Amino acid sequence: MTLDDALTALRNAAEDGRAAGMADYHKVPREYLGLPNPAINDLAKEWRGVLSIGERVALADQLWKTNIFEARLAAAKLLTQARISPDQAVWDLIVSWVPDFDSWAIADHAMMAGQKRLVADPSRIEEVESWTKSDVHWTRRAAMVITLPYTKQNHPKPDELAIRKRVLGWAVRYVEDPEWFIQKSVAWWLRDLSKHDAPRVEYFLANHAKKMKPFARKEAAKFLPKEA
Repeated sequence: MTLDDALTALRNAAEDGRAAGMADYHKVPREYLGLPNPAINDLAKEWRGVLSIGERVALADQLWKTNIFEARLAAAKLLTQARISPDQAVWDLIVSWVPDFDSWAIADHAMMAGQKRLVADPSRIEEVESWTKSDVHWTRRAAMVITLPYTKQNHPKPDELAIRKRVLGWAVRYVEDPEWFIQKSVAWWLRDLSKHDAPRVEYFLANHAKKMKPFARKEAAKFLPKEA
């Protein structure tokens, strides 16, 4: 599977007239081919089935460097898999993409791949924490998105709870940030956590909600019990 093969497959799966609408919606200047997400999923699944880990890393790197919207999504999907061993090259490539983030859709797909690798090796949280100090809001946001798996345990193990508490510490700093995407990332994290650890979210909001944007407060509390 060469880069040309992959791009040809992506172009052949494009839908007429879709690219212009996607460009208008995402508002980031780059090439859009016009593929629906399920079509990219199908291609990535097919490629994962025939490529070794090393080949997938190489193709994902090449796809990302094209800066084509669907190619970057496909690059992330090539690496989104729970069991990959060894996975250091996969992690290193995903981390190398973070400074390139300029849209939520691409960033979120890349971080979904990153979530699997962080769960596989939680010590990587140290590297993720460095993103929270970035001057670039996309990088700061990525730290919240990649750690979303730690919102989902009803009975977290000690290491999972430690990461949960650490990320909430980041969120305390983030609520001071007026950037919409940062506020949204905090709200997203709290909303998901509220389904599994409502008291912790209630405590956070009781102490920090006043500093959050109104939309973020509302989103964070979406699944909390309503007051009588």
